[in-house]
Amino acid sequence: MELRQLQYFVKVARKQHVTQAAEELHVAQSAVSRQIRLLEEELGVNLFVQKGRNLHLTSVGRLFLSRIERIMTDLEKAVSEIHEFLDPEAGEIRVGFPHSVVLHLLPTVVAAFRKFHPNVKFKLRQGTYNSLIRDVSKGDIDLAFISPFPENHEYVTGDLLLTEELYAIVPQHHILSEYQTIRLEQLKDESFVMFGEEYSLRTIVMEACLKAGFTPHVGFEAEETDTIRGLVAAGMGVSLLPEMALAEGGSLRPIKVRISEPRVTRTVGLIHRTGERLPPVAEVFRRFLLEYVHSR
Repeated sequence: MELRQLQYFVKVARKQHVTQAAEELHVAQSAVSRQIRLLEEELGVNLFVQKGRNLHLTSVGRLFLSRIERIMTDLEKAVSEIHEFLDPEAGEIRVGFPHSVVLHLLPTVVAAFRKFHPNVKFKLRQGTYNSLIRDVSKGDIDLAFISPFPENHEYVTGDLLLTEELYAIVPQHHILSEYQTIRLEQLKDESFVMFGEEYSLRTIVMEACLKAGFTPHVGFEAEETDTIRGLVAAGMGVSLLPEMALAEGGSLRPIKVRISEPRVTRTVGLIHRTGERLPPVAEVFRRFLLEYVHSR
């Protein structure tokens, strides 16, 4: 069994098409087909089944892929660690983040880090709470900003960075826009602009509203804080957003109002895979980030 065969197998499994896999691998289609056939002969099983123009994994193929992907990830990390050992200032850090963190914290800290480590590269990946947990657990990324911070998790661990207050946001001419503080129940008759159900901020807002004694009416759903701010500013409803997501604003700016009862907060943390040492350059960044956040 050769490394090349495994690489071809993973690529075909992901693309479900030999021709497309060959194009990305920059090799002839016949070469890919031959290596897959040799791999199947050595294993004594069929890894793929033809369905129309696509190749689909058999049940054995899916099992084999799950194991091989872990091996390939570990191999890539081993090679990367060797390169970083030889020149830690030329390494790459793979960082995941939710959209509400990228607006302010991530660009600021990366810019500050690059002043001291100008040759370090960053590979960034945006995701939801569950996708970031999955990507860290699988080793697809080294570190991930995440909210809320998972206190006890089987596959990831990390550091709590901060606890952040959520504010109510309302249109500029809303009756509550002149208030310094409000109780959350004062929004019970409003239409809310919410994140989709896969986003952790939606859960935080829903739980806070239930604690205040009402179930919010969701008039609009969105995937980014910019969209939510714009819809609220345009008079489409109200919402709750963390202070970090309100640091910047476009031409449409809602009014933010502090919530006195109940106090609504979220935690933001930095996670990595449990029981595994970070690549040297990622560990340098982690320590820099903790010192940066805690000094402010």
